[in-house]
Amino acid sequence: MLGLAFAMAGPPGGGGDGGVMAMFQQILPLVFMFAIFYFLLIRPQQKKAKEHKSLLDALKKGDNVITAGGVHGKVVSVDDTIVTLEIATGVNIKITKSYIATIKKD
Repeated sequence: MLGLAFAMAGPPGGGGDGGVMAMFQQILPLVFMFAIFYFLLIRPQQKKAKEHKSLLDALKKGDNVITAGGVHGKVVSVDDTIVTLEIATGVNIKITKSYIATIKKD
């Protein structure tokens, strides 16, 4: 029984500030990992999403575009969420505006 009571006792010296220091040593690597993920993954994605939104807001009739599926076409009309593309003479398709990947420079 004596060994069991000793095993359940706290660390020698009363613990004091050692517990706080150990907590910081465990949390510090997590903070560094979050910072790395933020600067290498999250921030660039947010920047790219902002650029894509500005590209879609600037979309107008007559622009030559490429969709996310690789379809090339000319914008015939633009609504809030739908874009009508002419992909061949007399062939129009409607797609969701967010699927416009880029505007081609002629």
